[in-house]
Amino acid sequence: MKKHHIILACSLIFILLFYKEEPGVNLSIFALVLTGFICYFFQDRFSERSHLILVVTSVLSCLAFAWYGDFPSFLALAMSVLFLQFKTQDVKLKIVQIFPLVFLNGLTSLGRVFMFQQWIPEKKIQNNSAKKFIAFFVIPAIFLGLFFIVYSFGSTHFSSLFTDYTLDIDIVNLILIAILGFYISFSFWNYWVPEVCYEKNELLDNDFNNSTEIKNQNTFSFLDIDFERKSGEITLVLLNLMLLVFLVTYNYEQFFEVIEKANLSADTHERVNSVIFSIIMAVGVIMFYFKGGFNFDNKAVWLKKLAKIWIVLNGLLIVSAMLKNSEYISVFGLTYKRLGVYAFLILAIIGLVFVFIKITKQKTNAYLVNQMLWYFYGTVLLCSFVNWGNLITNYNIATNKCVEPVFLTNLNFNDDARREYFTKNNLYGGPDEIQREEMIDHYQNATFLSKALYYDFLNSK
Repeated sequence: MKKHHIILACSLIFILLFYKEEPGVNLSIFALVLTGFICYFFQDRFSERSHLILVVTSVLSCLAFAWYGDFPSFLALAMSVLFLQFKTQDVKLKIVQIFPLVFLNGLTSLGRVFMFQQWIPEKKIQNNSAKKFIAFFVIPAIFLGLFFIVYSFGSTHFSSLFTDYTLDIDIVNLILIAILGFYISFSFWNYWVPEVCYEKNELLDNDFNNSTEIKNQNTFSFLDIDFERKSGEITLVLLNLMLLVFLVTYNYEQFFEVIEKANLSADTHERVNSVIFSIIMAVGVIMFYFKGGFNFDNKAVWLKKLAKIWIVLNGLLIVSAMLKNSEYISVFGLTYKRLGVYAFLILAIIGLVFVFIKITKQKTNAYLVNQMLWYFYGTVLLCSFVNWGNLITNYNIATNKCVEPVFLTNLNFNDDARREYFTKNNLYGGPDEIQREEMIDHYQNATFLSKALYYDFLNSK
């Protein structure tokens, strides 16, 4: 099946799924169709285990969106299908390049669609083709039309078979859906990769290709490598000392100093924010000093040791922040943001582990980006698969913390637990609860293609 055939087929499927429908099950079906087409037409390019993993995650993400229909599941679906397409079509390019390419193709597709020679193969029209068209279609159509007119005058019932009905078609909606479907299909199957992406792709490799040339490179032209190495050692010694002092004061304030319950929330937010910025800057400093020559400098032994010590101290800082977040949850209950803090801190620990590996194994800075992208993708998948709203609701009800009616009403996908708790305790979520129930009714009364299947499995109110 040629590229233009796939584009037109996907456009037609998009029209059938989305005409007069809202995004719901139809988007999951369309993504499954794209996944199926990739697997069928490009199965010869499936050479790595990652291809199979991406197929599985794409299918699971489609099912998650069909069930929840929320933004995390949509993001997981989009990333899974795009990653699978990119990994299949351009094996050599690093997956991180997909983000600028999606943005670039979203703009350029508006013009590239008119470059027909790029996606529609040229065909020479032979005389036999013209003869067949005239003989098989034009002449029969002319005679059929003439006799239809004659027979219509002779029989009212015969004429009514073809004239006494109207098509219930929303032309404007059909045209807009057709344009959108073709635009998405064209951008997905006929995306453009600028030559510069291939030329600069080696900069995103995990390993250095020219280690002998990098060894003696200095960052600043006015500062030779010996002074730069010594500068790095002094910097990391001072940073380690400052971080050590910060760790002591941070943990003392958290676990030994008496804090009023009213101030616990503000203090926790401030401290977690400081940890977040500290980790980001810590990784930035390591990437600055170990972006090139110092990875292979035999004299940079102390620089590497100091960097590893700093990584360990930052790891201890993350553990302290986790403990503080756990204490905060034990006092006030679970929320999305508090779970998000756990997610970020876990990703930060993983990032520090890869920073440690980068220094030990002499990897490039791009190695960190390449590895963390996959862990970020895994986090998105986890967020899309798990019903966090229901988990938060059940935990808070069990511990009798953070169970205000308005708060519980604004959590997603907790409706059975919320209704049961409200009925048992004669609670009412006000306008938010009314709006929530109206949304549930909307999804339950929607057509199948526009549904989020979760709402169809709710107990009766």
